[in-house]
Amino acid sequence: MKVSDILESGTIVLDIEAGEKQELIKRLVNELRSSVDETLVPEIKKLVIEREDVMSTGVGKGIAIPHAKVPGIENHLCVFARLKNPIEFGSVDGEPVHLVFLLVGGHQKAGIHIKLLSKISRLLNHDNFRNQLLKASDEKSVIDLFREEEELPA
Repeated sequence: MKVSDILESGTIVLDIEAGEKQELIKRLVNELRSSVDETLVPEIKKLVIEREDVMSTGVGKGIAIPHAKVPGIENHLCVFARLKNPIEFGSVDGEPVHLVFLLVGGHQKAGIHIKLLSKISRLLNHDNFRNQLLKASDEKSVIDLFREEEELPA
């Protein structure tokens, strides 16, 4: 499974503003409302925040990948966000975060969940790709950038 496959059916939010990590996570989960049963939204928020409380998903280089496995979710869902102003996220390098990729999947697809997290991390680790995402003008540009990056030889 490619990241661009789930990104296409997900949501992209450019230049979002948030004061702190939990506020941002709640806002990103709200972006999934059209893709999930409304009754799952509070549970998704709870599980993503609980996961974040165990250990920050701020992986460094201005990137965070909050995620959770949620009962009742069939397919993987995501929200990609570029923040207007970076926020503190408890990142491993101590740097604030400005690119966030929220990933939510079901328990029955744990293997795919791990592979997607790894792919997202690997893609966002490329300096040139990150810089292009920071300059992307619209949602289509973001999707195209992910597709192009995934087409490159490893």
